[in-house]
Amino acid sequence: MIAENEILLDKVDYHILRLMQANARISNAELARELNMAPSGVLERVKKLEQKKVILQYTTRLNPAPLQQKLLAFVFMKVSDGLGSSTTGKELAKIPEVQEVHHVAGEDCYLVKIRTADSASLMELMRNQFSKIPNILSTRTTIVLETVKEQQQLIIPEK
Repeated sequence: MIAENEILLDKVDYHILRLMQANARISNAELARELNMAPSGVLERVKKLEQKKVILQYTTRLNPAPLQQKLLAFVFMKVSDGLGSSTTGKELAKIPEVQEVHHVAGEDCYLVKIRTADSASLMELMRNQFSKIPNILSTRTTIVLETVKEQQQLIIPEK
């Protein structure tokens, strides 16, 4: 039995997703050649994947160093929001330096990924931005010394 909100994908959909995830700039003509399909059929498939929200957006991955965003930190936060409330998460998401906000299980409530220029700018962010969010009870910050792997790609099944 298929769940009401479950999205069914076939072998061609998975192939399209693998190709597009490897190169978001791949042209429709190149997709059609790779899939041995008509360009109109491929375009229709891609549009359906967008409509079904399988493809959420197209982005460019930038090197943070030339943009003076060399410091990467993860901040664990305890907050006083009630269970199921996302008020603090929404406020954190509004801060430009905050790249990710995850509501987590365990002692902490949120795990927040932040990029700034340096430790002084991280401290400024915490003093001037986080301090304005009333529900934050405590934070624990981990500064990344070296990134070995960072990616957004998902594993796409071989159907």
